[in-house]
Amino acid sequence: MAEQRNGAAKPSDAASGGGYAIDMGNFVKRLKAFYGEWKERRADVWGGSEAVAVATPPSSEDLRYLKSSALNIWLLGYEFPETVMVFMKKQIHFLCSQKKASLLETLKQSARDAVGADVVLHVKARSDDGAAAMDDVLRAVRVQSGVDSPVVGYIAREAPEGQLLESWIGKLKASNLQLVDVTNGFSNLFSLKDETELTCSGGEFDLRPSATSNDENLYYESTSVIVCAIGARYLSYCSNVARTFLIDANPTQSKAYEVLLKAQDAAISALRPGNKVSAAYQAAVSIVEKESPELLANLTKSAGTGIGLEFRESGLGLNAKNDRLVKSGMNLQAPTKNLKTEKFSLLLADTVIVTDKSPEILTSPCSKAVKDVAYSFNEEDEEEVSRGKVETTGIEVLPSKATLRSDNQEMSKEEVRKLHQAELARQKNEETARRLAGVSANGDGRGHARASGELVAYKNVNDIPQSKELVIQVDQRNEAVLLPIYGSLVPFHISTVKSVNSNQDNRTCTIRIIFNVPGAPFAPPPDANTSRNQSAIFLKEVTFRSKDPRHSSEVVQLIKTLRRQVASRESEKAERATLVTQEKLQLAGAKMKPTRLSDLWIRPPFGGRGRKLSGTLEAHINGFRFSTSRSEERVDIMYGNIKHAFFQPAEKEMITLVHLHLHNHIMVGNKKTKDVQFYVEVMDVVQTLGGGRRSAMDPDEIEEEQRERERKNRINMEFQNFVNKVHDHWGQPQFKGLDLEFDQPLRELGFHGVPYKASVFVIPTSSCLVELIETPFLVITLSEIEIVNLERVGFGQKNFDMAIVFKDFKKDAMRIDSIPMSAVDGIKEWLDTTDIKYYESRMNLNWRPILKTITDDPEKFIEDGGWEFLNMEASDSDTQNSEDSDQGYEPSDVEPESASDDEGDDSESLVESDEDEEDSDEDSDDEKGKTWEELEREASNADREKGDQSDSEEERRRRKAKTLGKSRIPERGGPAKKPKMR
Repeated sequence: MAEQRNGAAKPSDAASGGGYAIDMGNFVKRLKAFYGEWKERRADVWGGSEAVAVATPPSSEDLRYLKSSALNIWLLGYEFPETVMVFMKKQIHFLCSQKKASLLETLKQSARDAVGADVVLHVKARSDDGAAAMDDVLRAVRVQSGVDSPVVGYIAREAPEGQLLESWIGKLKASNLQLVDVTNGFSNLFSLKDETELTCSGGEFDLRPSATSNDENLYYESTSVIVCAIGARYLSYCSNVARTFLIDANPTQSKAYEVLLKAQDAAISALRPGNKVSAAYQAAVSIVEKESPELLANLTKSAGTGIGLEFRESGLGLNAKNDRLVKSGMNLQAPTKNLKTEKFSLLLADTVIVTDKSPEILTSPCSKAVKDVAYSFNEEDEEEVSRGKVETTGIEVLPSKATLRSDNQEMSKEEVRKLHQAELARQKNEETARRLAGVSANGDGRGHARASGELVAYKNVNDIPQSKELVIQVDQRNEAVLLPIYGSLVPFHISTVKSVNSNQDNRTCTIRIIFNVPGAPFAPPPDANTSRNQSAIFLKEVTFRSKDPRHSSEVVQLIKTLRRQVASRESEKAERATLVTQEKLQLAGAKMKPTRLSDLWIRPPFGGRGRKLSGTLEAHINGFRFSTSRSEERVDIMYGNIKHAFFQPAEKEMITLVHLHLHNHIMVGNKKTKDVQFYVEVMDVVQTLGGGRRSAMDPDEIEEEQRERERKNRINMEFQNFVNKVHDHWGQPQFKGLDLEFDQPLRELGFHGVPYKASVFVIPTSSCLVELIETPFLVITLSEIEIVNLERVGFGQKNFDMAIVFKDFKKDAMRIDSIPMSAVDGIKEWLDTTDIKYYESRMNLNWRPILKTITDDPEKFIEDGGWEFLNMEASDSDTQNSEDSDQGYEPSDVEPESASDDEGDDSESLVESDEDEEDSDEDSDDEKGKTWEELEREASNADREKGDQSDSEEERRRRKAKTLGKSRIPERGGPAKKPKMR
């Protein structure tokens, strides 16, 4: 029974009674095609060969694409393992076993009729190494060519396997034959398909993929990208189709897929007879340049390849350098892949036949339209969702050899990260240099609003409110303080009051009021009246004494309250003056009902001391509106003003939230803010009345936990549905340029740190670094980051700090302090995968003067190496080099110990005699009275006597300090020796 392997039978079994026979019609047709191609392009792709030798290796369970096996199947219909075939003009030689020879015996007449060549069979016995038969074949090659050193073509890229092939290759290389590689000749031969071959790429058949499945589920997360490629072999002919499925795709991914789809269509349309193969790739490039030029750098260098008996025919790569002509009948695979933004890959592949009319896509029934590959899932119970580890890199299929791992040369993650960081450093310095070159000398153009106060003016004294008792009064309606001065109540507007305080003793209470006057620190800017009256007398402060402490306390409190209210109003007024004017909200009408999310709280909250009310968030035509039952508590947020939108379901937190980070400030109540958050508490505050601990098996406790879980799931689902509906609305054409999407923080990448005053859990998203639970909120846009410096990183440290430097050098660096050292590797990996250059240092840097130095002299910064002054590894290597160079230096005033002294010490007895002790005591008595200055003086005199007077006292002191410095352990965090900041 013949074994079925990839649709072909083993001839060794077929000849023994399997009933298999070679299709003679097919053999004759293809043998003619082979000899015709060889004759026509012998000097071109066949290397001028007089003979072509093909050796097929033994059978293997591995799936391989070999030209030798492909020739067997293409020409004979079966794979003939451990067989040598040599084609010459008048003869075709086969070296094989007896069983294979019995099957090949039938070819003699057909080969003679087709191309006039005789089939010569060399049978190798089981115990024979075939050396004699090989000599006969090589002798025949010389006789047929008529020269002693003919040119023989062979497939050089296939390494010999087995004893027979190793002996054959050894014979070839040991002979005086000229060997040339004819791999390209076979690629060209197989590129044109006849009708029989083309039908092998389609139709209904049983797929038997060689890849085995495992039990792992596909990972799902919002904005997931799944690449699916399916390859099939039937009768050893290959076909392939690949599709990309988008799960809850964001606008960036959707746009990239649309561009990819257009690029593939353009590449397929360019596959017409007479066109160059490179035209297909150039057509794809043109589409990407036109539609989305920022994605061009991520387009792969090949748009596809030839396909047939080999999965990738090496001579038919659809790249920019292939000038071969497209011919009718070629079978091609047309993929375009790896258009990526952030970290995802896209792949489309179809099997295409080139025809005279237009390319025929055999895999067209497998739809690639956006509506058929884009999905949106809403999980009803998060407990059933199996969440895996987040993959930060895109899915990659059909890897090249460069991406395969070697047993002995596998690079660690740290090495790969260092290589990537080195490339980021180069790119970052180039980018910074270009940006600094365009900095305007006119400043940042920021405006500053100044608030001016109002004064309540009275035309004459009679208009001043009078009182029966001349005491301090507060006029809240006119926002004035009436002070009794010389028997009259004189009004002062509250804006003129700088401060007020009171002091009480046993008998009296003293009230002191200090006014804002021109020229005083923090005084308001002069108005028109004060400008005209520069010589006028202003009241700086006034003090009153009262015997009524209660009245004094009330007055002070009233003044402070009024002053706070007016200051808040003026501050709000000044802030509103700086706000960017927003468009008017277009309310949804009867045709479009607004999407609602009810019973929400807002942060920052509205002002006022009354009871806080929950509200409703509505999504209208061009923006959101949040409102409560109070008419004055309403906030409109336009879609065009949203920079980032986040949805964070409650997992380990107590709230579920939707957070909006804006381009321009808006007013929420009387607060100016760029961050607006809407949230719901998913757990109720529960107080145990008994005061004792409750058992985990308490039925009431279990029921309570179940209610909390159901409440959390219900709230999360309500928010998820709201977000999905808003996403659908944002998918309309008018919002395409806004690039709006709800981003979701990735908890598994988070870390603890202190960005402001309290320790919080900071979490990355696809575009930001955020902390949305505690106030003040933290939202850092990744694209605005210049570099990150990890500070206080070193052995023995439990925590380190992260300094984030922005591309706008006029902004202060953002610091996240006290990050646990256990998070450093994860943060490095995250920064590296998001293409952010990071450095490490052992100390904290003062970034404000550093950034000022850069902006003051950007050319000097670039000349000194840019950010490389932060490169701790380069600094350490320079320090080591300097220390190594100093090791050979010895100061002249320190005499080295001689070798003879060392030898004498080794030869002396370990027990000293009494005479030695007495001698040593006498020597010490002689030296006891000398001071350090006396010894220095004697040494200096000795140097003069020797003629060594060039070394001054200062030089010797310097050398001594240098010698002592070498023996000390260098302090951690010392200044780098790379380019220093001025």
